[in-house]
Amino acid sequence: MELPVKAPVSGGQKTSYRLETKNLSYKLCSKLDELDFIYCGGTPRRAPKFILRDVNCAASPGEITAIAGPSGAGKTTLLEILAGKIPSCKVSGQVLVNSQPMNAKHFRRLSGFVTQDDSLFPLLTVKETLLYSALLRLPGRRKEAASRVRRLLKELGLEHVSDSRIGEGSDWGISGGERRRVSIGVDLVHDPAVVFIDEPTSGLDSASALHVATLLKSMVLNQGKTIVLTIHQPSFRILELFDRLVLLSNGYAVHDGSLHFLEERLRFSGHQIPLHVNVLEFSIDVIESLSKQNSVSLNNQCPHEIRHNEGHIARTLYFNNHQEKPLCYPNSILEEVSILGQRFCSNIFRTKQLFAARVIQALVAGLILGTIFLNVGKKTGQVALQTRIGFFAFSLTFLLSSSTEGLPIFLQERRILMRETSRGAYRVSSYVLSNTLIFLPFLLMVALLYSTPVYWLVGLRMSIYGFLYFSLVVWMVILMSNSFVACFSALVPNFIMGTSVISGLMGSFFLFSGYFITKSKIPSYWVFMHYLSLFKYPFECFLINEYGGEQGNERCLVYDKGRCNLYGSGFLRQQGLKDSQKWSNLAVMLGFIIGYRVLCFVILWFRCYRRR
Repeated sequence: MELPVKAPVSGGQKTSYRLETKNLSYKLCSKLDELDFIYCGGTPRRAPKFILRDVNCAASPGEITAIAGPSGAGKTTLLEILAGKIPSCKVSGQVLVNSQPMNAKHFRRLSGFVTQDDSLFPLLTVKETLLYSALLRLPGRRKEAASRVRRLLKELGLEHVSDSRIGEGSDWGISGGERRRVSIGVDLVHDPAVVFIDEPTSGLDSASALHVATLLKSMVLNQGKTIVLTIHQPSFRILELFDRLVLLSNGYAVHDGSLHFLEERLRFSGHQIPLHVNVLEFSIDVIESLSKQNSVSLNNQCPHEIRHNEGHIARTLYFNNHQEKPLCYPNSILEEVSILGQRFCSNIFRTKQLFAARVIQALVAGLILGTIFLNVGKKTGQVALQTRIGFFAFSLTFLLSSSTEGLPIFLQERRILMRETSRGAYRVSSYVLSNTLIFLPFLLMVALLYSTPVYWLVGLRMSIYGFLYFSLVVWMVILMSNSFVACFSALVPNFIMGTSVISGLMGSFFLFSGYFITKSKIPSYWVFMHYLSLFKYPFECFLINEYGGEQGNERCLVYDKGRCNLYGSGFLRQQGLKDSQKWSNLAVMLGFIIGYRVLCFVILWFRCYRRR
């Protein structure tokens, strides 16, 4: 078939890379067996499961190398090892880049890896998705990045949907084939010399699959890229586009060479390929016979294939010394924070569940609570006092529990974060910092929308200073909750587990806050939970703001026969509170916010870099 030939996206001669594996093996061991081996020096308790066994294969520049085989053959594992995603310490054998041992950290940065699932922000447009990726991956100004994106949109055939949102699931958006090309484009913005793609045609119709495969073939013809991909059941027309085929069976490489070489092997084994059946499908059906062939005799039968490979080795460019240079990022931390902040803003304002719903929720909740506890702050007596305390407790319960809706968004971002940071796009610290800074004004708006109606309707301390302090505490509470959710979203594996953990801990914090059980009555072995409670410190701040200061010495809370039995300052002494705690508690709350963010950074850093 005739392929579309387009000019290369980037000019200039670039270094080509040839990949090769020698006696590559990879096995799975349980965590317990790994610990036994490391600390005890013993043998594993059960026989390890080999995913790959003595695999020898190669991928050359200017060619598409397809890794094929039945399900469970080890295709994706081999692709990840070639891409440097699996640590070399867990792999036996060699992975060579231009005949030199691979430096995985550097190689991941100069290559691109497209995963099988399209991890994209559904609310960004196609152009925005590629532009943000270009800004993060390419050093230079926004103008150069925009020019690069325009050329890439043209090459990928996405110009007509450049202003359409990605979409997700049944939501409106671009088609599956277009989404797949966007995923490929995200990893092509920095013009990598080597591209790895896991199942590029998975889930696509035949026309879309052929379009993607033709696009990849055009890249190797025009730009000399080394493209390695996994494939399950390609059509005959797609199969013709592959230059090299690595056929796996039970972890063994039973074939590494051209499609023509595979046909010769099948005929040498005594097989006749039926009409209207492509070679790959037939070879998978009879794969056992291929794995039993004598490799020496096969080499004698096909000397042309060996000479072809040797010719490639002779033309290979060797890995230069930049492997040993220290790793550097395309942008500074401030630039990364700015770019990530812009992307994060776009997602927040377009996420109705997080923005519009949260704003309406805060305003409506403030109005409803204000009308339920209407003017209770102006009343006196024991019942009114208990009602105000109940209002403070319920407000904290509402504020601290209303931030869990951000959990799915954090989990979605975590997948994209791990993918982008593994390729050296930006630092984990830049992500955490930008996430924190963007949420500050948004959550301040939410705090003011809640505080403004509820404070004056309930009739709390009638002063601007008291209102501003109340709003500040509400803002700090929401920030604490947001930081808490962000921390555990980095830790938990999925939404269900995250909801269970966060809800359970919030309930424990409320129980040990001092509202139900005073500190003196909490068992000594549970007192630490009192100090870790996110409810304790803002609850005390509300009480001190309402009953403390000079007004607290004059404000009578309970009258008996015309005499005042309890002043505000006296009530605070009963609770063991002092006016000085008004600011020290805020400092503790700030410490919680910073602490949970730092812990979030540590967990994300470990997740992103533990395989490096």
